[in-house]
Amino acid sequence: MRDADGRIVAEERAESEGATPPIAPVPLVRRASLSGRSLVRGLRASLHRLYAWTLHWAETPQAMLALFAIAFAESSFFPIPPDALLIAMVIATPRRFARYAAVCTLGSVLGGMFGYLIGYAFMETLGWRIIDFYGARALWGEFQAKYQDYGLLFLAIAAFTPIPYKVATIASGATQIDVLAFALVSALGRGARFFLVAGLLRLFGEPIRAFIERYFDVLSLLFVLLLIGGFLALGALR
Repeated sequence: MRDADGRIVAEERAESEGATPPIAPVPLVRRASLSGRSLVRGLRASLHRLYAWTLHWAETPQAMLALFAIAFAESSFFPIPPDALLIAMVIATPRRFARYAAVCTLGSVLGGMFGYLIGYAFMETLGWRIIDFYGARALWGEFQAKYQDYGLLFLAIAAFTPIPYKVATIASGATQIDVLAFALVSALGRGARFFLVAGLLRLFGEPIRAFIERYFDVLSLLFVLLLIGGFLALGALR
C-alpha cells in the first residue's frame, strides 16, 4: 500500500541510489499555454529589437535618408511607424522639425503609392502575404466596406490614426480607387500627422515626448472628430 508521501519517498530513494527521479509529465494544455507565451515573448523581443534598430539611425549621418526609407517602408510592409525616429530626430535638432516632417511625409506618401501598386497589380502574389502577416484580413474587408460607405474619409482617417496604413494603401489599390485622390488624401493625412508630432515637439521639447507617445490615440481621435466635422460642414454648404 502506498502512503500519501509515497511519491516523495520514491524520489528520495532514487536520488540515494544514484538514479534520476521521475519527472512528472506536463499536461498538454499547459504545454500549449507555455508555447503560446514563449511565442508572444519572442515576438515582443523581436519588435523591441526592431524598434531599437529604428531609433539608432537618429544618431547617424544617414538619419534623414533613414527617416525617408522607414516612412516609405512602413506604408506598405514595415511594422515600426516612422514617428519613433521622427521624434528622436526632432528632439535632437528642434530647429529642423519642419524639414524632418516634410521628409517623413514624402517618404510615407511615396510608400503608400507603392502599397497601392501592390494591391493593384500584385495582390495575389504579394498583397495577401502582407495582409496575412499582420493578421489583417478582417480589417482589409472592413476597409472595403467603409470605403463604399464613406469614400475617401476612411482613407484620411487611416492615414492619420493608428489604423495600419499599409492595409489601407494595399486595399486602395485592390479596390482601384482613384489614384490622384488617393495621393492627395494620403498627403493631407500623413502630413497632418507628422507635422503635428514634429510641431508639438518643437514647441514643448522633451517634456511633450512622453505625452505624445502615451496619448497619441486620443490625439488621433480628436483629429478624426475635427475631420468628420469638416466633411459635414462641406456637405452642408453644398
